[in-house]
Amino acid sequence: MNNQFVGQADPVNNQPYVPLQDLYVIKGQVPVEQATINGQTYYVIEADKINPANIAGFYTYDKWVSNFVAAMNTPGTYAAVLPGNSPVFQWTNITGTVAYQTMLYEHYSPSFSSGGVVLVLPNKIIPYGITYSPSGSAISFDSPSQVYSSSS
Repeated sequence: MNNQFVGQADPVNNQPYVPLQDLYVIKGQVPVEQATINGQTYYVIEADKINPANIAGFYTYDKWVSNFVAAMNTPGTYAAVLPGNSPVFQWTNITGTVAYQTMLYEHYSPSFSSGGVVLVLPNKIIPYGITYSPSGSAISFDSPSQVYSSSS
């Protein structure tokens, strides 16, 4: 999807689409084994030992991944859905673009379950999309129950 849209203009706010990055969050302990290949030690996640219900997938602006992870670990952060008429989609900044871009991807990508979702912090929002997780909702941020409304 990125290759199809990045560089084109968002028709809602006339800003260029930006590259998005997927990331996966695993709830609980992650089983890791040590492997040595050609004398180099590596640590490998034993994915077959992770309950698929404990995995959640997200999609956000590639430069915000570390901010997204930090926000998820900040007490008081919650997830909310943007209503279709939200003024956030019209913001002429990356926040508005990413919000609209994830909503667009929801309609075009079979691996997307939701777009136009935001992490809400006291002084900002971080838009993202949710990819289909293997099973259920593992993390509270992949099943938002609130609606975010912004007057500006």
